[in-house]
Amino acid sequence: MILGNARVSRERLIGRIWKERWAYLFLAPFYAPFILFILVPTASGLILSLYEAGLTGQRFIGFENFVRLLNDEAFVHATINTFLLVVGIVPAVMVVTLAAAVMIFPLPRVWQSFFRLAYYIPIVASGIILSMIWLWIYDPNFGLANHLLSVLGMKPVLWLDNTNTALPSVMLVLGTMMLGQPIILFLAGLGNIPPELYDAVKVDGANDWTAFRFVTLPLLKPVMLFVLVTQTFTAFQVWVIVLIMTRGGPAYATETIAYRVYLAAFQFYRFGYASAMAVVMLVIAGTIGLIQLRLMGEGGSNQ
Repeated sequence: MILGNARVSRERLIGRIWKERWAYLFLAPFYAPFILFILVPTASGLILSLYEAGLTGQRFIGFENFVRLLNDEAFVHATINTFLLVVGIVPAVMVVTLAAAVMIFPLPRVWQSFFRLAYYIPIVASGIILSMIWLWIYDPNFGLANHLLSVLGMKPVLWLDNTNTALPSVMLVLGTMMLGQPIILFLAGLGNIPPELYDAVKVDGANDWTAFRFVTLPLLKPVMLFVLVTQTFTAFQVWVIVLIMTRGGPAYATETIAYRVYLAAFQFYRFGYASAMAVVMLVIAGTIGLIQLRLMGEGGSNQ
């Protein structure tokens, strides 16, 4: 009986696909780049992680690269730093951008466009350029940050050369670069909320905070989920800022998994080992993304 039902379901699925074959044909040009530039490189990386690969050739070693990672002190530091970046940056970006969007939304359309552009510029600008600007800001001798401290009568700080301040300094740079997209998404989400809902809660005597809590936040939940997941993956992929500003120092204080992948692949030419690191990063980021979907998605709403 079960086999019969499975056979019928399979035949129905095949029939439906064949019936809608023209739709799949028209979608093919959009799927082709995804397969070519996402799926194929991902599969190649998974396979390469099982090899000891370099410039002169490759040799199959199974899961030996992953075993080495467990005893790699630099990778352990990079993993911890990456988690600190994600935990420290993503929630802060969520709160700041949501608050900014709520304040910008009531403004006239001209001012909304101005703030959209102002916050989005760091996204389209080169990460190298922005990192160079922040290097000047953090310069211990003539940087803007220490100048402001001197105005306040405080001593200068070695922002990027101190193990206690290097990672928070990088987190601040990353945070400013991640503000643009969430603000635009939140503004779009606020624009899709029917004004009649706010009129209804105000008739019931609700204040602004109550309306925000029981109308704005629930209706923005899909946007918040999308922002949370995408910004988490963005934080996991940080390496340009580290390369330009600190090169992972001092004493591994700012190294990330993505930066370790870059070092292993393009400085030491250990492509198999770099692929193993990338696979671990993919698994960790994917697991966190699934947890976020479970807590804030449909699963979380059913509880």
